[in-house]
Amino acid sequence: MTRAVPSAPSPSAGSAPPGSAGAVTSALDALDRVILGKSGQVRLALACLLARGHLLIEDQPGVGKTTLAHALARVLGLEFRRVQFTADLLPADLLGVSIWDAREGAFRYQPGPVFSQVLLADEINRATPKTQGALLEAMEERQVSEGGVTRPLPEPFFVIATQNPSAFVGTSPLPEAQLDRFLLTVTLGYPDPRAERTLLETGGRAGAVRDLPAMLGLEALLAAQREVDGVYAAPPLLDYLQLLARATRGHPALAAGLSPRALLGLLGAARAWAFLAGRRMVLPEDVQAVFPALGAHRLPPRDPGARVGDVLARVLADTPIP
Repeated sequence: MTRAVPSAPSPSAGSAPPGSAGAVTSALDALDRVILGKSGQVRLALACLLARGHLLIEDQPGVGKTTLAHALARVLGLEFRRVQFTADLLPADLLGVSIWDAREGAFRYQPGPVFSQVLLADEINRATPKTQGALLEAMEERQVSEGGVTRPLPEPFFVIATQNPSAFVGTSPLPEAQLDRFLLTVTLGYPDPRAERTLLETGGRAGAVRDLPAMLGLEALLAAQREVDGVYAAPPLLDYLQLLARATRGHPALAAGLSPRALLGLLGAARAWAFLAGRRMVLPEDVQAVFPALGAHRLPPRDPGARVGDVLARVLADTPIP
């Protein structure tokens, strides 16, 4: 399903926050030179990370999902690992396993690929529900429990999962509980003709991704996340969030509405979008920019043939701004 992606935010003159914001802007510029013609999706992905969420990319193979994940990790200076989800992937393959060390006379824990700062869970819906569920604790609690020991995950911990269309052979739909752990959903889609021509002329962007320098770094990224937490949301803005939630909960075309956890996620994503626009205060347009990406995977339609994107657009149009 193709969804409208908001255009890139434009910074307000003289209002850009100091410090890490400049490095974030440089990182965005570098990503736009590699992920061609997808500035809205790139900003949603970065906003998701700044809001400490996880990202779900729904699309067919070959449109740049892995490139986006790898480019984000490179330009932010983060450790990146990719796991190909298949029907025979076991939870231990993802989380790690304890191995008996005869020399030491004790079990030694071998961490799995989940212990990384950026984890690409590629084609997550090709794995069994048991393996899909193995990510639940890691995504929500930022920790892994194995052998009676709880081990914290790195900071930050950002999961980018890709999902094939449900019509593809060998896919298992993600349960609602796991879908709710993803803050935002984006769809990359086909490139526009100009971007596609550049890909043909340059032979793809894999080399450009490998050459990306780290433009932010761990400390600057963590500082940016703290700045996002401090972006101000006025009481009328919170009223607007509650009005949107009530509109989804009572909408005749939706089988369920936004939960309180989803509403907190909407506020966090809107704060991150405002930060990327260079502002210290959330505006209604920040909420509107991230609302479709936040609600698309959380709000099931009553009619399976209905387009969720159209319903969300109508909710935004019909909900008054206080």
